[in-house]
Amino acid sequence: MRKPGQVFLVGAGPGDLELLTLKALRMLKRAQAVVYDRLVSPEILALAPPLARRVPVGKAPKAHPVPQERINDILVELALDGLTVVRLKGGDPLVFGRGSEEVAALNAAGIPVEIAPGITAAQGVAAATGVPLTHRGLANGLRLVTGHCRDDQPLDLDWSGLADPDTTLVVYMGAANIAEIATRLIGQGMPESLPVLAVASGTTPRERRLVSRLDRIADEASAAQFFGPVLFVIGRVVSLYQSCPAEVLAMLATRPLREAVYA
Repeated sequence: MRKPGQVFLVGAGPGDLELLTLKALRMLKRAQAVVYDRLVSPEILALAPPLARRVPVGKAPKAHPVPQERINDILVELALDGLTVVRLKGGDPLVFGRGSEEVAALNAAGIPVEIAPGITAAQGVAAATGVPLTHRGLANGLRLVTGHCRDDQPLDLDWSGLADPDTTLVVYMGAANIAEIATRLIGQGMPESLPVLAVASGTTPRERRLVSRLDRIADEASAAQFFGPVLFVIGRVVSLYQSCPAEVLAMLATRPLREAVYA
């Protein structure tokens, strides 16, 4: 019986080639098969050995041509063929990447798995835009949530818990539901004028940005016709964006926390 191969679960980061970790690069160079998501950039995929088998399993909103259960099976089948397999995911595989489900399937099949974490999109966007995720006097905590549910089911989030103006809220994959998200947060007491930063295709040459308010972000993001994944940063920290509109800054002007912006 052939000895099973090895599976590397690799985070490709938010898109910028230079944000790939050395560990991820080492694993990718060893690949005999690469099972990759839609959001992995061509530049990163090109780092795999030329003869490595490439298996696309990407998902898009409301389009899931390869179900997660089938992805799990593909990884097991390739490894049982004795191959060194890289499961390449955008961002970090354990942050909204369903990497833990794949690890569970591989463990059940007796296949060894090693994980290379990746820089998640929130970190990449923070570095690219200069908007911190926390800042003294503006945000003392951080929440990461996904803006869509499995199989496109209705959102079921802890809206009252998320509506905390002292916490930065980052919404992944939320473009389709940002109107509902904003309405729910305002309904739980978040200020309508709270600043929001939307970033499409963050850290890549295709990156686009928009600064708005919570009560306007849905309409303005729709009008912007973003292409690619959109990340939303909701909170006072957005006031630190270098091109933040004057009206958004004015929203914070009456708050005692205003002085802390430049502390």
